[in-house]
Amino acid sequence: MLQYRDEASGWSATRAESGKQVAHQCLRRENLALAHSSIEGLPIRVVRGASLDSIYAPRSRYRYDGLYMVDDYWQTEGRSGFRVWFYRLIKLPSIPTRVDVTSEGIVAYSAPKRWEMTVQRLVRDTAHGRRIKALYNYQCQICGTRLESLAGPYAEAAHIRPLGAPHHGPDTADNILCLFPNHHVLLDHGGVGIGEGLSLIGVEGRLCIHPQHQFNEDHLRYRREHYQVND
Repeated sequence: MLQYRDEASGWSATRAESGKQVAHQCLRRENLALAHSSIEGLPIRVVRGASLDSIYAPRSRYRYDGLYMVDDYWQTEGRSGFRVWFYRLIKLPSIPTRVDVTSEGIVAYSAPKRWEMTVQRLVRDTAHGRRIKALYNYQCQICGTRLESLAGPYAEAAHIRPLGAPHHGPDTADNILCLFPNHHVLLDHGGVGIGEGLSLIGVEGRLCIHPQHQFNEDHLRYRREHYQVND
């Protein structure tokens, strides 16, 4: 878990005599760059300093800790009562560096180097998720789209409050939406949101709710508080 400190936004609005945060941290500059890395699936380099209050910090100076993927990002209330952006990082396996190549031939300059990168997006398909998708006949609760593939209809089960630490959302029907893949991505990255009274934010309309789908308002409130920017 990494809390990223953005000197150019909320954290710069501090009182010298107290060092306390006095404004919301904004999703811009370095913070925005980390969020963009999450969307594009681009790895980031992590350097740890000895001044950090962490069991992973080096004993002195700085240490390069390798490449990480930005798995998720969200905002939460900090100790001073203002919003702070957090990022969940997943460390990538180390790739050994070749030391036996000391020079490059002429051929190396005849064509640009090509790098292969695979971007993975985890789509959890649990029994509860399959039941919710069947309940909506695989139609998106935001736009009503139903995708048909050669193997049958396709939709994604989106957890309103994310699973696992630090969110601890449950894998239950009251925490799951049936969504078109595009709207699943936009929901995860704050492009669309669900307001009070099931109104939609970022697109027109209201969230469609089946009479047999009992959802938890607390999960929707958590999503609004942590994944929607209200600056």
